[in-house]
Amino acid sequence: MIWDVLNIVGTIAFAASGAIVAMEEKYDILGVYILGLVTAFGGGVVRNLLIGIPVPTLWEQESLIEIALVTVTLIFFLPHLWMKHLKQWTFFDAIGLAAFAVQGAIYATEKQLPLGAIMVAALLTGIGGGVIRDVLAGRKPLVFREEIYAAWAILAGVVIGKGWAQDNLELSVLFISVVILRMVSVTLKWRLPRRTVSVEYRNKTEGF
Repeated sequence: MIWDVLNIVGTIAFAASGAIVAMEEKYDILGVYILGLVTAFGGGVVRNLLIGIPVPTLWEQESLIEIALVTVTLIFFLPHLWMKHLKQWTFFDAIGLAAFAVQGAIYATEKQLPLGAIMVAALLTGIGGGVIRDVLAGRKPLVFREEIYAAWAILAGVVIGKGWAQDNLELSVLFISVVILRMVSVTLKWRLPRRTVSVEYRNKTEGF
């Protein structure tokens, strides 16, 4: 049951975030649908490619595709007054990240993959759709910024891979925890360490 719930929750959340970002970038209705669908299913497709699942299995998820289409339609036709409350698409992104990271880790565990593969499956399923969304929208992907994003997906993979969350209650707690951690990191502006290289220094090292 938790698998189906996470699938639905993640699909709705990422479809909504993709649609909102598309409207922020002033895309037409076709662009909104495309970005919503790509965001909702991009991470799962990337994960499947990595672990050898045929891409056409995506078309077996008819009900999820319908859910994504309905979600994008509702977002697109919401009154402007309601849209003001949805401008912060980061919340939807956090829900999608958590749902798909947990779902991806469960999927890899059921395939009896090693811990490293479980972590990668959680990471790619959790962030894949968001990365594709940001690239298509001409934005710098969240995962490549200094704010903490992908780390929470990896954390979900570790917890599930180690067997620390197995039943529905534990997986639900993990899902909620990842959402909270993601939102707290955004609110408090938690950052990962970073270093930059100036153009002058790079040119010197390259012999210019």
